[in-house]
Amino acid sequence: MFTFNPVAFTVFIIFFLIVTGMGFIAARWRRGDLDQINEWGLAGRRFGTTVTWFLLGGDLYTAYTFIAVPAAMFGLGVLNGWFAVPYTILVYPIIFILMPKFWSVCKQRGYVTAADFVKDRFGSRTLAFAIALTGIIATLPYIALQMFGIQVSLAALGIPLSVSIGGLQIELPLLIAFLILAAYTYTSGLRAPAMIAMVKDIMIFIVLIALLIVLPAKLGGFGAIFAAVAKKHAASPTTFFEFLSPKQNWAFVSLALGSALALFLYPHSLTGVLSSNSKNVVKRNTALLPIYSLMLGLLALTGYMAIAAGIKPPKSLGANYAMPLLINAQFPPWFAGFAFAAISIGALVPAAVMSIAAANLFTRNIYKEYISPNASERAESTVAKWASFVLKFGAVLFIIYIPTAQVINFQLLGGIWILQTLPAVFLGLYTNWFNRWALLIGWFVAEVLGTILFSAAGLKSVYAISIFGVSFPAMYTAFSMIILNLILAIVLTPIFNVIGLGRGRDITVATDYDAEEVLPVEAGREALG
Repeated sequence: MFTFNPVAFTVFIIFFLIVTGMGFIAARWRRGDLDQINEWGLAGRRFGTTVTWFLLGGDLYTAYTFIAVPAAMFGLGVLNGWFAVPYTILVYPIIFILMPKFWSVCKQRGYVTAADFVKDRFGSRTLAFAIALTGIIATLPYIALQMFGIQVSLAALGIPLSVSIGGLQIELPLLIAFLILAAYTYTSGLRAPAMIAMVKDIMIFIVLIALLIVLPAKLGGFGAIFAAVAKKHAASPTTFFEFLSPKQNWAFVSLALGSALALFLYPHSLTGVLSSNSKNVVKRNTALLPIYSLMLGLLALTGYMAIAAGIKPPKSLGANYAMPLLINAQFPPWFAGFAFAAISIGALVPAAVMSIAAANLFTRNIYKEYISPNASERAESTVAKWASFVLKFGAVLFIIYIPTAQVINFQLLGGIWILQTLPAVFLGLYTNWFNRWALLIGWFVAEVLGTILFSAAGLKSVYAISIFGVSFPAMYTAFSMIILNLILAIVLTPIFNVIGLGRGRDITVATDYDAEEVLPVEAGREALG
């Protein structure tokens, strides 16, 4: 299906090497002491508006955007693909309210992770451990999605993904990309993806503009594109949906709202926020980031363009290869090489931030809390660097053991898990009313049941629940589980308070949540952008 083209490969390698070099050079960019986790994992909290915008954009708009969403639009239609557009619109008003408070309390108290905050807010090491563990596990399928995006790009270039070494089949090209990612993440920390994100976003916008100009012109305009979509729906009305049916409304709404609530609970999203140097930077970015939502909507339509172009991936590859096949069919090799380099780099940036964020959680809330309480800052930083390396290997297991036919489910599975931290993290910014044990039980029940339902649905994220003979409409499992989680936390809190399972001591104070900018040396300018 894919044939090797030396021109496309050469262009790909040139840009990949440029970005790799930038990843290592980033260690010297506004250099800090990378033997401190605050410097390695948060870049010293010194990013200004511009760098934060590129970092968060590169962090949030990932291989999910370039591979999974167009694939879902191509293979299944509007329900499984288009919900991503309203969810990225809904999320920014939410974080405009929440994230400045989160940034403030974390800066005032020196928190590096959400679990740091939860521990002090609810006085519970156990609850903090649960939040940390959830963040790490939920990040793994998201990293796996990025690795899969690189794998798809390499395959589209005609590079053999698997080679035989000593009788073992090894995906050598993906392994090399993984090792490069691990190396510059280890040496440069968060500075590496922040620097690379600026190049990555420029490349992606160039690819997007070319797609939107060239493809509609070649395919007869958007009228012809949507006519082809209608024809596909007519041929497969039960598997491909041009419009939502009434039975799908709840699934679509819950996918959009649940994903919006979950996005900034992910460790990598919070890490991007905490790396900024002021509350105003956070607020400005909530106003600027919707630009990426427009990009996402336009990229989603490339799935429909692949339908109009007559792209038919073989069953052995699946819908995930629709976008690469479209690029190869409609563009010259040099541009294809540039586009696949942009997609691969677009996967490397978030994969780096995700592994750093998960490593921060492991180091601060597991290693230092339970294994080595007296660890020095240098020891913390070293453990975090190695943890980020190991966690990338864990992500590969998701590619091996979870079918990739609809890789968008990697991200949605993580959403099922991470959304259950909402009561402790987001509601904790406003109240410590909840009993810590009630929060823990609500979290545990929702996590276990949500995972069971995901498996029962055939590794899909939408499930119709029936309780005591009452059937509920199919909805995103994460959304139904957070409702259950909140009910348990609300009901059990007064019960536990009465029976003597007291709440923990909250050591934060009201002024922590509304502190203004606390970097006086940065007055009049914004460090690192």
